[in-house]
Amino acid sequence: MIREEIPVSSVSTPSATPAPAADDARVRLVLRVLTAAAFVVILNETLMLNALPPLMAAFGVDAGAGQWLTTGFMLTMAVVIPMTGWLLKRLSIRAAFLLAMSVFIVGTATAALAPTFSILLLGRVIQASGTAVMMPLLMTTIMTMVPPQRRGRVMGNLTLAISVAPAMGPPVSGLILQVASWRWLFLLVLPIAAAMLIGGARLLRGSDPGCEARLDVLSALLTALGFGGLVYGLSALGEGAPGPVGPGTSLAVAGVALALFVWRQLSLARRDETLVFLDLRALQVTRYAVPLALMCLAFMALIGAMLLLPILLQQVRGFSTLASGLMLMPGGLAMGLLGPTVGRLYDRFGPRPLVVPGGVGLVTGMAGMALLATEVPWWGLVGLHVLVSISLAFLFTPSFTAGLGALPHRLYSHGSAMLGTGQQVAAAAGTALVVTVMETRAHQLGLGGTPELEALSGGIVSGLVVATGITVGALVLALFVRAPLPESGDGSADPEVRDGEPARATGGTAYPEPAV
Repeated sequence: MIREEIPVSSVSTPSATPAPAADDARVRLVLRVLTAAAFVVILNETLMLNALPPLMAAFGVDAGAGQWLTTGFMLTMAVVIPMTGWLLKRLSIRAAFLLAMSVFIVGTATAALAPTFSILLLGRVIQASGTAVMMPLLMTTIMTMVPPQRRGRVMGNLTLAISVAPAMGPPVSGLILQVASWRWLFLLVLPIAAAMLIGGARLLRGSDPGCEARLDVLSALLTALGFGGLVYGLSALGEGAPGPVGPGTSLAVAGVALALFVWRQLSLARRDETLVFLDLRALQVTRYAVPLALMCLAFMALIGAMLLLPILLQQVRGFSTLASGLMLMPGGLAMGLLGPTVGRLYDRFGPRPLVVPGGVGLVTGMAGMALLATEVPWWGLVGLHVLVSISLAFLFTPSFTAGLGALPHRLYSHGSAMLGTGQQVAAAAGTALVVTVMETRAHQLGLGGTPELEALSGGIVSGLVVATGITVGALVLALFVRAPLPESGDGSADPEVRDGEPARATGGTAYPEPAV
């Protein structure tokens, strides 16, 4: 039984100065528990992909309604994540963790016992609300508790949760559904999540209380309309998800709401900073904005490929759902298991020597899949997917470590919230783009007399070509990723203040960097 407590000086809120005892074994244990908890909650984002057919049969709903189990999860994440910037200032690390895991457990139990499809969807929404808090909490905690020279290694461990969990979702659900009903997808998660809750509650005793932070209700409403409407509109556009509002109307409302939100935040920053909901001044830090854009493009390409490859393997190549899930698992495992190694390399060399080769590998792997999707043997397709996954490991870990490390401490929670929101919007945009391209091209080929299966294959190839184009943009941005400037005595690493100093990797060797 775990009885040790973290002293007040070892765990601080996101707004506090980093603790000097960041190497303490108990702090490392805290980070491991938080990472494991993040793995559990993120796993559920893709756990439903293989479960849709049995769920549709169990509740008597069509594919359009069933798709909302995934779309609704992603939509909730986009609405809740922007609020975490305010929430992580208001609550202590322990309180935020307990809130996130408790909400997730309630949602999981609701879904497991759901008598109707509506209750199941409600459970997924509650699950997503807890998941949305967990990832920004973990990133902010790492930036607060870990010194700059060790952040790469710790952030590399975080890759295990970010990349392996989504990749494990389809094969894990496929294996469970082979021997049990769909309810066990949730029942098996409950005791694991409860153990994480108890362990985290004990380890995080003594964390500092949160600071005073007022909630601007108008900003919260605008973010819900803006980011929620954007994800809903893109998802409906790409997946045909039914709903009371068309995708065009939703996207228009989202655009207006986001414009008003930006105006509101800039106005509050000038008048009353205590009411700033999501501090957009983080985007003025070039060393943060460039990695943020890079990660969004890379995530967009990743989601597009994850959507197209199962269709290719199952409907064109004739593999079963379980087999296709297992074939895509090595890539996800490679990306996650490589994370700690990439983190150590970041601590030694900085981001540029990692992200540029990662960008080249990503473009090469995606181009290979687009050109050889229907011709290469199954093991060749798996190899290309592994190449893409390894390349993403060299992009993600250095990018979010360098990006968040470039922000001053007061912006950590806001920076991690914008990163999480950007990923959800990128996922929706990637889904909408590749599905639209695939269906449009398949329809054109069908009108020209091409057999249905060949037309679908041609549409998938076109979607992969578009995804490859997105990776080219990520490669270009990788050329401009720069290491955070050394922190000053007060813990600030603001490039706007210290832009005249040479950029160098913390703990590594200085190297020249082009101007952005």
